[in-house]
Amino acid sequence: MANELRKSGGTFGHRGGPVDVFYLPEGARRHPVVSHGDGVYLWDKDGNRYIDACSGPVTTNIGHGNKRVIDAMSAQARKICFAARQHFENEPNIALAGLVAELAGPGFERAFFVSGGSEATEAAIKLARQYAVARGESSRWKVLGREPGYHGASLGAASVSGDPASEAIFASVMQVMPKVPAPFTYRLPENEDADSYARRCATALEATIVSEGPDSVLAFIMEPIGGLATGALVAPDHYYSAVREICDRHGVLLIYDEVMSGAGRTGAFLAAQHWPDAQPDIVTLAKGIAAGYTPLGMVLASAQMVDTVTQSGGFLHGHTYVANPLSCAVGHAVLSEVIDRNLMANAAAMGTHLRARLAEIQETSRILGDVRGRGLLNAIEIVTDRETKRIPPASLLASSRLTEIGMENGLLLYSRRTANGKYGEWLMVTPPLIVTEQEIDEIAERLARTLQTFEQEIAG
Repeated sequence: MANELRKSGGTFGHRGGPVDVFYLPEGARRHPVVSHGDGVYLWDKDGNRYIDACSGPVTTNIGHGNKRVIDAMSAQARKICFAARQHFENEPNIALAGLVAELAGPGFERAFFVSGGSEATEAAIKLARQYAVARGESSRWKVLGREPGYHGASLGAASVSGDPASEAIFASVMQVMPKVPAPFTYRLPENEDADSYARRCATALEATIVSEGPDSVLAFIMEPIGGLATGALVAPDHYYSAVREICDRHGVLLIYDEVMSGAGRTGAFLAAQHWPDAQPDIVTLAKGIAAGYTPLGMVLASAQMVDTVTQSGGFLHGHTYVANPLSCAVGHAVLSEVIDRNLMANAAAMGTHLRARLAEIQETSRILGDVRGRGLLNAIEIVTDRETKRIPPASLLASSRLTEIGMENGLLLYSRRTANGKYGEWLMVTPPLIVTEQEIDEIAERLARTLQTFEQEIAG
């Protein structure tokens, strides 16, 4: 049997199908097999070329095939790939921590490295809890989130995410935390505009803290610029300062989930840096930190917070790959590329050009309802009626079908239908930070063709 499997090149389940793609529904169409990548492009085994308009799941910030990163990975692998932190410190960890602290600025002097965004959320919550206990505030344990919101796939991360569909399945095996409304700017309640609704959402945060009992509320977690749950949502500026003031007033820690928005994607190293008067207490990062070259995430916090925890007995948390030297070497090379090639400035400039091109498409498209974002973290909202902003019915499978059509047009997009469509459908348009103006134009041309094809399909 083992020889047969080796000859066939795979493993087989009880129905004769490959178990390595168990996540595909029965009868689902298989994806093409990827061959290689270079810059903002990927090729499949049949020779078809695709432009990566979404950086995978908003991850490949510096594009594919970067020589500097590959060389750093190889050099570190020749030295040491793994050394347990119980026995050794390692130079790549120290170097990356120093670089990240410098980029993040005052208030983020300590970094804790993990393998991804979900682990980072878990670590941030545990850090916040241990800090409260060390300060004699052991009654604080509730972590408020937003609905909709997304902070990872683990049960702890899911408990602070705001997705009613997910909670319906997993609520019985996790502690679901209280939620407050996300400050949407597009589809709003009657008689509200973006400013008034953002103020209402901030008021709802304070009301929830009060109703839950301020002494029981540990933290509030949010994405400063939305990911898949809210489609690149950017709230009015006053929302961020209001949230900071409310948290301060009640002794609640503010956690920013920058798994998507961090690492330079919005034109600053942290999206938090766009609102300097609303700096969070803890930040989580992943995805673009290592740009898909290795799994890597991190938690950033102040020296004061971390020292308080370590002096009270140490941080009671960890994973096997915490501070992994190979991953840290890769992360350092990725961020060095971002700095040396001035990619944060490029993200800001190309983001402006991209949103202008998306706005042009919106003028002639019947299904492109909204364009939003900051830097190269952008989304377009799909509707069936621009006047009423009607969400596509589930039967259309709009975002999934648009992703398929995009691939047929050599365009890679990342889509989401949040909470089974309760909050809308959108496509993330988030190319790598290395993208050029010419490549933005190519993305826009292929996207316009993709939307037009779908419009024709549903017009019937």
